Amino acid sequence: MKHFLFAALLVLFSGHAIAQKPNLIFILSDDLAQGDLGCYGQKLIATPNLDRMAREGTRFTQAFCGTSVCAPSRASLMTGLHSGHCPVRGNWEIARGEGQLPLPAETVTVAEILHSAGYATACMGKWGMGMFDTTGDPLKQGFDHFFGYNCQRHAHSYFPTYLYRDAVRFELPGNDGKGVGKTYAQQLIQDDVLGWVRGQKDKPFFLFYAVTLPHGNHEIDDLGVYADKPWTPQQKAYAAQVTRLDLDVGALLDLLRELKLDGKTLVMIAGDNGSSFAPNSEMGKLFDQASNGLRGYKRSLYEGALRQAAIARWPGVVPAGRVSDEPWAFWDFLPTAVELAGAKVPADCRTDGLSLVSFLKGGEAPKRDHFYWELHEGQKPLQAVRFGNWKALKNGPQAVIELYDLAADLGEKSNIASTHPDLVERAADLMKAAHTPDKNWPLTGLAPARKNKPDGK
Repeated sequence: MKHFLFAALLVLFSGHAIAQKPNLIFILSDDLAQGDLGCYGQKLIATPNLDRMAREGTRFTQAFCGTSVCAPSRASLMTGLHSGHCPVRGNWEIARGEGQLPLPAETVTVAEILHSAGYATACMGKWGMGMFDTTGDPLKQGFDHFFGYNCQRHAHSYFPTYLYRDAVRFELPGNDGKGVGKTYAQQLIQDDVLGWVRGQKDKPFFLFYAVTLPHGNHEIDDLGVYADKPWTPQQKAYAAQVTRLDLDVGALLDLLRELKLDGKTLVMIAGDNGSSFAPNSEMGKLFDQASNGLRGYKRSLYEGALRQAAIARWPGVVPAGRVSDEPWAFWDFLPTAVELAGAKVPADCRTDGLSLVSFLKGGEAPKRDHFYWELHEGQKPLQAVRFGNWKALKNGPQAVIELYDLAADLGEKSNIASTHPDLVERAADLMKAAHTPDKNWPLTGLAPARKNKPDGK
């Protein structure tokens, strides 16, 4: 029933007008940290293509994810809602087989709006927002084509026994799902991406490339230049995963050049949450992922978990060589894509985002009152709000609010809540106003329906 919402969006474009719509590609890398890329300061891992992408486009130091774990961050990107309003606010497997809590049937996604505006739409990689027999099926949420993993737990294996093409499962020869096998899933996914883009060269398209790299398990088909490094096997594999991501993005950019789509295509890449490694861990120590001075990592709401490696490239439109410190968030992507497509957000579709079109073209970031995040993992729902350079966090239902001045304390080392009670009060008011109650995501603890259910991390 929800598709009647889009009938009003259908505008009669001439073939010439349709050809002028930009193609849109959003590459979402799973667990990529700012400190993994050379253009953010990494010294040991080779990322020449992403570094070149940054030189040819704009690199962002304050691009914020939806929240700091997989499913809700992706849901925020797709729906244009922050995690106080989004129907998915944590990782939650609804069964012990495959599949996470699905997006509801009434959800309006960026893919649906773009599809109604004449775009071909595809998702390759990892979905994690509903199996094919649920309302969250990507093919029911605006995508014409899907290839890869539906369930995020299934995506932990890079050599799985099967993948999905659209809603049809197919087996992968030579894999047992328990380690390195013969068929590397990312190669198949990359091949499908390149083939699909080649097939859309004469019409506008939206590609959501949800790459699993470099999330664990840290498995790779070729260690490449890292094979002889004096590192642990996991360190070698992780570096090779990041470089493989770089190579695959490079191949996609090369294809756009070959097809003469460079000047017609906005390509954005970001991590879905901060690094999964603590600074003093095996990975964190070697690769110095904390060198950007940020505190925290995946599953927290400190800046190291929320700020993403993010780059935008569109030759002739997005300024080359620009480094922007102005903030934006995943929920801004939907209104941005809709404006670029010449479409409209349906009147009854709520969005928390603001269009970044002028910002991407070299202007200032849109002004807003605040940013807001929730995270529902285990027994302690977390909240965070940023207003101006003030950042406030509440690390659990019974926790007191912490307050940081990001202008003076980027690493969130000095909690100054006790000396700024007025700002703490404002933060509490913003947190309360930004949270829409949801039976699945109470701020008091774990919802009864989620007890004894796996989180699917």
